[in-house]
Amino acid sequence: MALKDNISSWIKDRVSAAGCRGCVVGLSGGIDSAVVAVLCKKVFPKNIIGILMPCHSHKEDLKHATELARAFDIETQLVDLTLLFESAYMTFEGKTYSDRFRDLATANIKPRLRMMTLYYYANNMNYMVIGTGNKSELMMGYFTKYGDGGVDLLPLGDLLKSEVRQLAKELKIAESIINRPPSAGLWPGQTDEGEMGITYDELDNIVLGKTDGIDSKKVKMVQERISVSEHKRCGAPVFKR
Repeated sequence: MALKDNISSWIKDRVSAAGCRGCVVGLSGGIDSAVVAVLCKKVFPKNIIGILMPCHSHKEDLKHATELARAFDIETQLVDLTLLFESAYMTFEGKTYSDRFRDLATANIKPRLRMMTLYYYANNMNYMVIGTGNKSELMMGYFTKYGDGGVDLLPLGDLLKSEVRQLAKELKIAESIINRPPSAGLWPGQTDEGEMGITYDELDNIVLGKTDGIDSKKVKMVQERISVSEHKRCGAPVFKR
């Protein structure tokens, strides 16, 4: 059985075992969410909803997410989180939000609001929240704890970014989505590779132990990030008496 079929079957089995009816996926306009949504569509053709959650986002994000949903006949719900985000920032900081503010604490409000939104719809519909993180990002801790890391299932969690790209091609996802610079949409102009300080190709090779020809500083940086982000990949530690 092909990888795409194995993952889709795994999703179906997990959702059914939990007594749930379908899947909720946050559609960002990027390759990971596109792949996850299409895989869910294969096994829950009538019970999948893609949530579009703009929040000081690039207009292209919504455009690509909408086009993906239309191409694969995926039901969508638009939830503009801009006002909620700005209200939260005002509550925390006592001042109006500006795109000039690019600190991580502020940026992470967005994925945490998205997590809350996805679970609102999942709870209402008895669906499961299907995450979009891949192995490359998970190993680096490149996700927001209790934000995009707050999900029920991670069907791409054992796939490197390069493998996700290949899977996207097999699923016939538009090249315009596959070739987009990956971004979490944390602030204007933000890209995953720019923020991490390494390309996905380099990162994938380091995770695989193929470090020849890669700057030793980058190898050390990835190794350190994997170590210090371990807490993000585990549940909260419980003190034992």
